[in-house]
Amino acid sequence: MQTISVRRGLSAWAPADGRTCDNDQRRPTAIMYQVVIDTNVLVAALRLRRGASFRLLDLLGDPRWQANLSVALALEYEQVAKRKCVQGETTEQLIDDILDRLFFRCRRRPVFYRWRPFLPDPKDEFVLEVAIESQCDFIVTFNTKDFAGVDQFGIVAVTPKEFLMKIGERV
Repeated sequence: MQTISVRRGLSAWAPADGRTCDNDQRRPTAIMYQVVIDTNVLVAALRLRRGASFRLLDLLGDPRWQANLSVALALEYEQVAKRKCVQGETTEQLIDDILDRLFFRCRRRPVFYRWRPFLPDPKDEFVLEVAIESQCDFIVTFNTKDFAGVDQFGIVAVTPKEFLMKIGERV
């Protein structure tokens, strides 16, 4: 494996031959939290480059937790990130590099069913569907109230700071 540096402290891992990897084969056997990251956390990390959101993205690949993703959620990440975060030093290319790292580190999950409508905000349904499919422990979001009722699926909505404290990180 080779390390590719991306500005501002984010580092990406990719196979030397450029192949993609499904991560399921590389997952350690130890129990780890399954997580879905809401789009607002990604946007906060891209805009601020500090704080709990940025730290969470910097910890992608950590053996204590595994991020999960669907194609629909990946497309939403890309669309929202490019619409809200391209400014100054944050170019589309930098966003593409960060998203490539995120997508490589996430466990990709196919979603074959829909739970819609379940949440008050239809834009959050992508996140919930991946969380259910992945049997996630946590949805990491700044809008925990938008995910009221997800506890019936065994999922807890937490802020980035709460999740970092849960895995033992100092915040």
